[in-house]
Amino acid sequence: MSRPASSSTRPAISPLPKQSYQVNTQTKVIDTHHGRILCIADIRGRLSALNDLARDANAKAIIHTGDFGFFESTSLEKINDRTLRHLTMYSPLIPSAQRTHLLSNDNPPSVIRSTVNIELLSEFPLLLSGQIKLQIPVYTVWGACEDVQVIEKFRSGAYSIENLHIIDEATTRCLDVGGVKLRLLGLGGAFVPHKLFDNGDGNATIAGGQGTMWTTALQIGELVDTAQRVFDQSETRLLVTHASPGREGMIAQLALVLKADLTISAGLHFRYATSYNEFSVQGDFEGFRHKLLLGKETFDKVWDTVKNQVDAVIDDNQRILLEKALSVVERLPPAQPSTGPGATATGEEPAWKNCWNWNLCDAAYGSLILDVKEGRISAELKSQGFNYAYRRNTTVAATPNVASSPLPATTNNAATNNPPTKTSTPVPEKSIPPHLANKSAASTPPPSSAPAASEPEPKDGTASPVPKTNGSTPNEKKDNKRKDKKKEKTGGRETSGANTPDTSGANVSTSSPVPPENAAEGGEKADTSSKVDGEDLKSPTEGSAGARTPKTGKPPRNPWTIFMRMPSTVQVNEEEIREFFGEAKDGITRVNLPHGYPGRAKLAYVEFGDEEAMKAGLEKHNEKYHDVVPEVKQAQDRDARDSFRGGFGGRGRGRGGGGFAARGLSAAGLTRGSHPRANGDASNNSNNSGQANLSRHKLRLHCYLAFCHVTPGLNCYEVNDSVTAVYSFVLNLG
Repeated sequence: MSRPASSSTRPAISPLPKQSYQVNTQTKVIDTHHGRILCIADIRGRLSALNDLARDANAKAIIHTGDFGFFESTSLEKINDRTLRHLTMYSPLIPSAQRTHLLSNDNPPSVIRSTVNIELLSEFPLLLSGQIKLQIPVYTVWGACEDVQVIEKFRSGAYSIENLHIIDEATTRCLDVGGVKLRLLGLGGAFVPHKLFDNGDGNATIAGGQGTMWTTALQIGELVDTAQRVFDQSETRLLVTHASPGREGMIAQLALVLKADLTISAGLHFRYATSYNEFSVQGDFEGFRHKLLLGKETFDKVWDTVKNQVDAVIDDNQRILLEKALSVVERLPPAQPSTGPGATATGEEPAWKNCWNWNLCDAAYGSLILDVKEGRISAELKSQGFNYAYRRNTTVAATPNVASSPLPATTNNAATNNPPTKTSTPVPEKSIPPHLANKSAASTPPPSSAPAASEPEPKDGTASPVPKTNGSTPNEKKDNKRKDKKKEKTGGRETSGANTPDTSGANVSTSSPVPPENAAEGGEKADTSSKVDGEDLKSPTEGSAGARTPKTGKPPRNPWTIFMRMPSTVQVNEEEIREFFGEAKDGITRVNLPHGYPGRAKLAYVEFGDEEAMKAGLEKHNEKYHDVVPEVKQAQDRDARDSFRGGFGGRGRGRGGGGFAARGLSAAGLTRGSHPRANGDASNNSNNSGQANLSRHKLRLHCYLAFCHVTPGLNCYEVNDSVTAVYSFVLNLG
């Protein structure tokens, strides 16, 4: 649905006189040798602070980026309730206790309106009356929360304040300082795309109403016209805007058209100011073009809606400004033939690397100082930043896998003879891998009755061996290990998690002592490192030497994934993979292309949203991809294979168990400890029997590897059947 080009109740006035046009420009010589310029944002009506900030920075001038506080007593009745609440929330002139009371949910808007007066919103009336005087020149644009009627009075000449200069689309200033001629170009107001052709209560090119102001298309066009008229190759151009060119593609396009060397903006209200150029924040030149293209598309949607209405009401002079605004939208750098490191710079847009941008935090939280000397503009950026002190006083749950070991609390209990011991690093509550269960390699020496000084802790972090721990002897530990392995083969487990010790017997050694649950509050909590938010997070009960890699919190693989394998000579990309699946490509949610290696097959994992979509992909994909027939099948789960790391050249992920190959080896009788034993226990085998079993193990392994090499298309179970047949045949021959 189309809307009128302007909601203004007064006729539009052409910004360009019919006869001649003189740009409102002046050159201010600040200091020919050295000068400092203070740049701030959102002073929000606390204008008496400008002189203090300038004095602290030893500044010769101030540049302000909007939300100056252009309000007077008659402005209050025009501000709507929402804007008035916003101004009350952020006004630095309202005491904190009063602000909290006014913004209480119990208070209706009428309470705020009846309480807040102009003295609580802005000191502008004091500045206008001369009670506050600016000691140095202040150059500012208007922001998002200003009274448009106050700005109109400055533009008409009704208001004039010494040392206060409003930089707008028709007014520019040049500062001659430190060997640099700094040209100030300004664009005020919030950037709201759907209001670019709405004047509100403003005259001519500027727009606003109800306590807010926004940018218009004609305002942008006139700024381009002004910049073209005063262009001087010897000047350094500084664009001052309230909206950020880092966020708004059209503002970035405007900086290109104006040939800006520097930009200063605000409007994001962060606690840190930012300093960047497009090269430093975009992945490549196409990323920069993409941002500009999005700005163009946003404008085009609005322009297509209001084009006919605008053409019917603008005059010839306004049409000139509109054409200049449209030229900004069309300003897109040409695409580069190649990007990235080593790319040619032929025809590269200079602003891509040379235009520098600053986005400022509010004046209460930081500032930028431009120190100009001998033709060089240095920058000093200051931000209040975030306060992280609360983290020292707040007890929060330890982050899995990166939990650190806090120092044990000192104990004042005279009845306790055990000294504090070094505790193990807490780990998340997960199962102990089978090959680590009930292993008695203690990572921390047990508490001793001897004084701490008599038993210094080893420097390498390892514990001194002890002949017996908690009643366990070495032989008993070995027996426990064998029992656990036998239970694992039959499906039973001794432990239920990394934090649950084995309570079935007394022969269990723990890596860290467990503090008593009823310890006194005073000084008996000698070991609290494993208590986090009421949960017992302890190190593994057995077999931890402090060198285990903790499990990652990696989410499970998408079960509806198709696996593709292609020759190494085929060039693979995501778009072509999607097209390969034809009608089923709409069900694809992600395409993962692992990094390839020379001479190895190219792999692709295509994830679908559900099972039906995956089945459609298996049925409806094309036959060939780049003139080859790829292998296409549903991807199988690949578990971690810690027990085979280094043994078969695999890529184990350190989680224990086994993957696709591990299952095949296990079915073939090749896993560690799974080959037949003479008497059911390796400890009872004779030396000759052990050698015979080892030879059979090697024979079976060779059979398995040979079949995997010559028949790569068979699955693990088909290979195992073949291995068993050949293995039996060879044994019969022997």
